[in-house]
Amino acid sequence: MILQQKDLNIMLETAVAAARLAGDRAMEEINTVKVSIKNKTDLVTQADTICQQIIIDHIKETYPDHGFIAEEGKDGNLFERPPCGLPVWWVIDPIDGTNNFAYGIILFVVSIAVMYEGQPVVGVIFDPATESMFTATKGGQAQLNGKRISANDSGIDKFSNLGLDSHFDGSVPGWACKLMERTRFRNLGTAALQLAYVAKGGLTATIFTSPKIWDIAAGALIAESAGAVVTNWQGKKIFPFDLHNCKAEKLPIVASNKKVHAELINILNS
Repeated sequence: MILQQKDLNIMLETAVAAARLAGDRAMEEINTVKVSIKNKTDLVTQADTICQQIIIDHIKETYPDHGFIAEEGKDGNLFERPPCGLPVWWVIDPIDGTNNFAYGIILFVVSIAVMYEGQPVVGVIFDPATESMFTATKGGQAQLNGKRISANDSGIDKFSNLGLDSHFDGSVPGWACKLMERTRFRNLGTAALQLAYVAKGGLTATIFTSPKIWDIAAGALIAESAGAVVTNWQGKKIFPFDLHNCKAEKLPIVASNKKVHAELINILNS
């Protein structure tokens, strides 16, 4: 079976509704946050699991046989339930920006993607603090609250905003120092939102060293639908991605407008 545009539209409506439900609940929870540490490296809050369950429950009402990959599973592992029939997966990050959320910083999003045969075909990123709903379907427009958005055509200069990671293992790498010196570098604390802002044109590019598939699946589709380029650090496509064998691996990526992508790849590999 091949998914038709009408199928994608229904999935998009489902994802938008689920994201809004989860985002609204997260805003209710932010003033009573309970924080713990998972895998000795990441913070997690009670809202992460609550919001994830809200999303999954809503999706299952319409798509009980679809598969799920989500960030918050048992004992710090990912949540995984393979599809029963059609190879459709919902890839979910209930709160992308948990570190912000844990400290009451209202800069986080809900990220939901639908992936079919290893490719994102629906993407939704919802910023509940600003009521910003970024959306895209495969082959369609990237939109913010129903209006078309596009990547910018800026170069890498002292006026351009460029997104970087919030931290690095060990010392700051040379390529990051070069870009910090040349641009007005930014980190929002949420990979999905930085990808959305590449799509909107607010960021010329964003570079990540260690995101997971749930951080980037929705944002990659939205950014590419807005005319941006999303690849690994070698300039190769990151999709299709084998969700059946997902091990929560790190997926270093570059997302940028078309003008600067080749230059960024050169900087990363020089």
